[in-house]
Amino acid sequence: MNAPQSNVTMATTATDADQVSHERLLDDWLAVWNGDYTPADQIISPAFFVHAAMLDGSDSAAIRGPEGLVAWVAQLRAAFTELVFEVEVGPILDANYLVLRWIATGTYGGGFPGATAAPGAQVQFTGTDLLRVEHDMLAEYWLNSDVHALLAQLGIG
Repeated sequence: MNAPQSNVTMATTATDADQVSHERLLDDWLAVWNGDYTPADQIISPAFFVHAAMLDGSDSAAIRGPEGLVAWVAQLRAAFTELVFEVEVGPILDANYLVLRWIATGTYGGGFPGATAAPGAQVQFTGTDLLRVEHDMLAEYWLNSDVHALLAQLGIG
């Protein structure tokens, strides 16, 4: 009987150059999420794509390249003023991946369908980003965020 095949990828040790590059990518990644879209074209691959559960139930496959990411981030930021993302754990780096846990805090500005929270309500939610690095750019993104905590704070569901 053959042993089952594993699809587990073994981590590749990050070199010093990888670490410097990944730390720069992380700084710019956080800048984008914090509303400075300037570095997006330098750090996001044109082939960039997202794996995420979208708040509106849509398919994240529509988020492509730097323009798609910026539009998605801008849409989120439009509902929350003073939204700040900070690294809570990490980053964890290897040659091809960058992983971090973040915490976001902000003020609800209104506009979520079904929300009973008043504009001005403070929100806080967390998530984990897994980013694949290719040619010193971010090429793929897996997002796992605590959407249920955010929706509860907005009084949805």
